[in-house]
Amino acid sequence: MLIGAIEAGGTKFVCGVGSREGEIIEHCSIPTSTPEETLEQVFAFFSKFTINALGVGTFGPADLNPASASYGNITTTPKVKWADFPLLSTLQKELNVPAAFDTDVNAAALGELTWGAARGLDSCMYMTVGTGIGVGAVVDGKVLHGMNHPEMGHILVRRHPSDSFQGLCPYHGDCLEGLAAGPAIEKRWGKKGTELADRLEVWELEADYIAQALVNYALIFGPKRMILGGGVMKQQQLFPLIREKFKIYMNGYLQNSFLDDLETYIVPPALNDFAGLKGSIALAVLASKVHSL
Repeated sequence: MLIGAIEAGGTKFVCGVGSREGEIIEHCSIPTSTPEETLEQVFAFFSKFTINALGVGTFGPADLNPASASYGNITTTPKVKWADFPLLSTLQKELNVPAAFDTDVNAAALGELTWGAARGLDSCMYMTVGTGIGVGAVVDGKVLHGMNHPEMGHILVRRHPSDSFQGLCPYHGDCLEGLAAGPAIEKRWGKKGTELADRLEVWELEADYIAQALVNYALIFGPKRMILGGGVMKQQQLFPLIREKFKIYMNGYLQNSFLDDLETYIVPPALNDFAGLKGSIALAVLASKVHSL
């Protein structure tokens, strides 16, 4: 039984086929351009295989409510040509298989819970810090949804006293994403993050904003592991700085064994760059158990 998987990102679509156990048999990466150009290449990839189900983890915002008339659509994305695009129905019409649909970060969280850094637990969160900031979560073994999917990259954080940068979010200005995503780092400091690796002040400020967010998430839904990925988090010097600032901001308020060792609580993804793709397989497997796909 082959399962198709799509990690539909704002920069690239990663497509793959794999087993129910999360083994990736073949995959490819396609630059995200227009829906027509991108999906033409997606369908060309899947034309080589016979898949039984499909899991899709998409950039957002997206409509995840099955009762909604726009279920499966990308919604208010700043990528103009993808705004209100019916991604799920377009995929199902062409591939003609049952499909599970969620955000890319929810998929990554589920992938890490199933086969990665949170394996054996029943809750975790996955944060990606890159072109934007997205956060997905699994609570009690279920991907977290409310009236919409989590948009925890846009929470408001306290501005650091030394930071006069106005923020880049077109909706909120200085929300977490506006202050700490990759483009904000480049705009504030005048260089890409990869060129600033030896500038401690850059990463101390970045760690401050991320740690504030993690404290908020810990207080709100108490994930048993926090997994941080994305391009910015490849700066490995961030992890000890984030753990240190997390401890300062939490200030001993939560007393829990999971927080005793922050090196095992705030961690990089074990699935590396395949968290989203394997998570999309996990979405399809989970849906098949619920809906008998």
